[in-house]
Amino acid sequence: MPRGRLLVTGASGFIGSAVTRALLADGCSVTAFVEPHADTRNLDGLDVSVVTGDLRDPAAVRRAMSGCRSVFHVAALYRFWAPDPTVFYDVNVNGTRNVLGAARECGVERVVYTSTVGTLGLRDRRPSNEQDYPDVGHLFGSYKRSKYVAEHEVLRAAAQGLPVVLVQPTMPMGPCDRAPTPSGRLVVEFLNGRMPGYVDTTLNVVHVDDVARGHVLAHDRGRVGRSYILGAENLPLQQVLAVLASLTGLPEPRLHVPRALSLAAAWLSDTIEGKMLRRDPTVPLEAARMSTTQMAFDDSRARTELGYAPRPAVEALADAARWYVDNGYVKAERSKRIQWRDDRGC
Repeated sequence: MPRGRLLVTGASGFIGSAVTRALLADGCSVTAFVEPHADTRNLDGLDVSVVTGDLRDPAAVRRAMSGCRSVFHVAALYRFWAPDPTVFYDVNVNGTRNVLGAARECGVERVVYTSTVGTLGLRDRRPSNEQDYPDVGHLFGSYKRSKYVAEHEVLRAAAQGLPVVLVQPTMPMGPCDRAPTPSGRLVVEFLNGRMPGYVDTTLNVVHVDDVARGHVLAHDRGRVGRSYILGAENLPLQQVLAVLASLTGLPEPRLHVPRALSLAAAWLSDTIEGKMLRRDPTVPLEAARMSTTQMAFDDSRARTELGYAPRPAVEALADAARWYVDNGYVKAERSKRIQWRDDRGC
């Protein structure tokens, strides 16, 4: 890792702050690029230079990048619904174009772009890898579609000579997920007793700090234009909930929810709350579609080529659960019922 200054976009976010902490731990100087009015509590106490700006403003991106040797473009709009879907493309696609353009102008030595496994195809009989390309008709929702388009902008830039590497996190969990992200919301819903049942799906759960370390490894060892899945363990949702129940002493949901019922509830929520009332749906349709597919992934390329070695998924779930409880995301009456049973002393 070069000892020059590095830029992290979205540095106050869940993954962005973890990447920032990982870089600081390696002795790097970091410029944290954050959007106006962002919640920057994840940067409290960190020795970083904070620059405020909008990814959609090319001049602001260039100013933040000036003097930086490498760039970690982590910032993205990660959610399953917005009143105006074009905002996903403004931020995730045009923002990425601005970062790539500034990287060319500033002559940076390396760009690490944070994509998502949501741009990959899913396979029924084996975990998906970086070479599994999707049926674009199955890229449900503006988040996945915009990231798919942005990824191709990155690949085009790599083909034109920009030294860029892509990473594709699976389902990160852990501390400092303040939003929380759609991934973390699953844990919050369980802790608050708002998850009476489960659907038949598989998730790849990874600790956010391992995702951050994977970013650093991709910077140091990744091949230009190559993508790397950053995951850990493939677990059925029922097993994820069983682990959370074991960690907390809270009851495990036992009701199996049929796929059709889950999709119907999401369609009603999306139609009534989203389209008619113009507010975030309780059950976004994109989230329901994702939750009824088998999202298993193979991260062996990152393990082999980068030396990526993630910890067990139970540690990610334990750290996430503890952080949500300690930071007020769980109702008081539920918190009182928790009896921590993590062998690591969580």
